[in-house]
Amino acid sequence: MKILVTGGAGFIGSAVVRHIISDTKDDVLVLDCLTYAGNLESLADVRDDVRYSFELANICNRVDLDRVFTQHMPDAVMHLAAESHVDRSIDGPSVFLETNIIGTYTLLEATRKYWLGLDAAGKSAFRFHHISTDEVYGDLHDTNDLFTETTPYAPSSPYSASKASSDHLVRAWHRTYGLPTLVTNCSNNYGPYHFPEKLIPLTILNAIAGKPLPVYGNGAQIRDWLYVEDHARALYQVVTTGVVGETYNIGGHNERKNIDVVRTICSLLDELVPSKPAGISHYTDLITYVTDRPGHDLRYAIDGAKIKRELGWQPFETFESGLRKTVEWYLNNRTWWQRVQDGTYAGERLGLN
Repeated sequence: MKILVTGGAGFIGSAVVRHIISDTKDDVLVLDCLTYAGNLESLADVRDDVRYSFELANICNRVDLDRVFTQHMPDAVMHLAAESHVDRSIDGPSVFLETNIIGTYTLLEATRKYWLGLDAAGKSAFRFHHISTDEVYGDLHDTNDLFTETTPYAPSSPYSASKASSDHLVRAWHRTYGLPTLVTNCSNNYGPYHFPEKLIPLTILNAIAGKPLPVYGNGAQIRDWLYVEDHARALYQVVTTGVVGETYNIGGHNERKNIDVVRTICSLLDELVPSKPAGISHYTDLITYVTDRPGHDLRYAIDGAKIKRELGWQPFETFESGLRKTVEWYLNNRTWWQRVQDGTYAGERLGLN
């Protein structure tokens, strides 16, 4: 197959691309407009492969999308392009509505036009896989509850509301127009190449720099953590073997309180980087509690029974093994994250490096 991956230079998207190039025989076309979170350096290991190609384009630009479909003729679309940071959505929601809702609509229409032009065999084989989040479900208050594929939507933030909207659009294009779509909703991802604004990489990098480790409220918010390479395997499994029209929830089976995630990172750093910044005895000394953000969901947890039962997928990594790999990756790949922090990676984005 040739798979078009939107947002393929982002955190999860780049993991998907690396997996397809490294572990399958399929071709990959990355379509990305390279916003702040898009980083071609995350694709350095695969971008010289003959099965990899790249298009600088925005999913909101219909002209560019039509050109890309006509020129490259993909067999499937994996739609990961999205604005995804909750705090940014609270500060400035408009770009989330533009990208996540209007962008998804524009991509669906370009895809539908292309799909309608395929022959019968091409139509039957084609897939549009929309990658979403468990945040569309809102939060859980009962410690025994889990999000299933039929949990009602109750988004809490502008980000999750925009993703919920895009999920509804994808399902509507399947029911109304027959476009062969699939939807997946995942739990919190972590792992290599994660943009430093997110909890786990921010904690790692702040700690080794001797900076405060900010924790919202009392840190009791619970998330189900999924190692990004496990997620990439799941997404490929869905786009290649999933049933059209179905939704699959993808979780890591690793529920942890935010404060416990931070403390575990600190413990790993005590072991791996014993030479600490001046003024602290343990990295936990840097933990700083800050005012909780508005509408902060208390708990997310995924029931992953369906994807295991129907597609045979389950995560390889435990939280302990995945987090150790993640901390070690950041310690061993300083050039990648230092270029993100100082902004020089933007030169790659602009073709200057």
